[in-house]
Amino acid sequence: MAKTIQTDALVIGAGAAGLMAAIQLGRQGVTTQLIDHANKPGKKILMSGGGRCNFTNYYVEPTRYLSNNEHFCKSALSRYTQWDFIAMVDQHGIAYHEKTLGQLFCDGKSKAILEMLLTELDDVGVPLQLETDVLSVEKDEQHYSVRTSRGTYKTTHLVIATGGLSIPTMGATGIGYQLAEQFGHRLLERRAGLVPFIFTDHHKAVFSKLSGTSLRVSVSCNQQSFDEDMLFTHRGLSGPSMLQISSYWREGDFIEIDLLPSIDATQWLLEQKRTAPKSGFVKVLSQHWPKSVAEALAQLFELTGMLGETADRHLVSLGEKLNAWRIKPSGTEGYRTAEVTLGGVDTDELSSKTMESKYQPNLYFIGEVVDVTGHLGGFNFQWAWASGYVAAQAISDTLGNTPD
Repeated sequence: MAKTIQTDALVIGAGAAGLMAAIQLGRQGVTTQLIDHANKPGKKILMSGGGRCNFTNYYVEPTRYLSNNEHFCKSALSRYTQWDFIAMVDQHGIAYHEKTLGQLFCDGKSKAILEMLLTELDDVGVPLQLETDVLSVEKDEQHYSVRTSRGTYKTTHLVIATGGLSIPTMGATGIGYQLAEQFGHRLLERRAGLVPFIFTDHHKAVFSKLSGTSLRVSVSCNQQSFDEDMLFTHRGLSGPSMLQISSYWREGDFIEIDLLPSIDATQWLLEQKRTAPKSGFVKVLSQHWPKSVAEALAQLFELTGMLGETADRHLVSLGEKLNAWRIKPSGTEGYRTAEVTLGGVDTDELSSKTMESKYQPNLYFIGEVVDVTGHLGGFNFQWAWASGYVAAQAISDTLGNTPD
């Protein structure tokens, strides 16, 4: 197509960050266009939180984020807080509840959050053009020229909100990274985060038999630990605890699982030997877990006979294993099911106050494409809202716009 559209700001990517940036730009009176290659906006919003959208968290803190620069996220998160987004949700009359650990979910479906954002976008008059593939981006002294499958956009301010590599079936591509490199930015190692573990050794068959069963555990790796549920799957281990620790795990690392996080397992086993010496291990372990789990652990730990017949030193060893079970995953399920992409555009090359490139004026990177990754529980959405907001404010300030 030969048409060329002139605009003050072009936002590439209609996910959480891109939608927020476009809304805020429109509110500030900035002539803005929002484009996305997908056939629908906000697909990850729709699928998040099991279809109920964990849209933020009551306890947003910088320590909940991974980045090569741990301080980078502070400015944006302090300028657009969880309370700001909650106020928008309240204004639209969306019912929500706290599930656990400050996590906020819609009472209804995730589409309520997406519809809220699209209503806001419509209210400020920002057009959304879907099924628009970016073919190339060039820059002259004043403009970015973005050639797409639906024509060319000429803009003074370009916002990259293209997300990461996670869940390619939802349309994830690496174009944001390609554009970052094109304009001289360094990319930090990208890998799947918040992702289930897989096992290919003898654990796989055991875990597969327990698929669908969950336990409360404490899991640790590389000086990080999480006390949440663990879910057995056909391929390995998932659930909140495993997803959380996966962001800190590296290939070849062991993970350490405390199967009885509130109990001194050694002391408990020795007491069971004293009070119920004729009990078998499956019966004793079934005090804390379903029988199927007790049988699986007895198989994995090669437990036979009765407690009364077992030497104390063996019970001490078993107790230590129950409180610190070290196993090595074969890997993770990768980007196919990962909720986020770790790494990305190096934050040392962006302004933490504006998200603007330090190399290219009026070029901004927001959301998941940046090397800022939150824990499970609404933190990644809050980063999307906050980074989109501050970029929009910076563009408005640059143009000298005032809100309509």
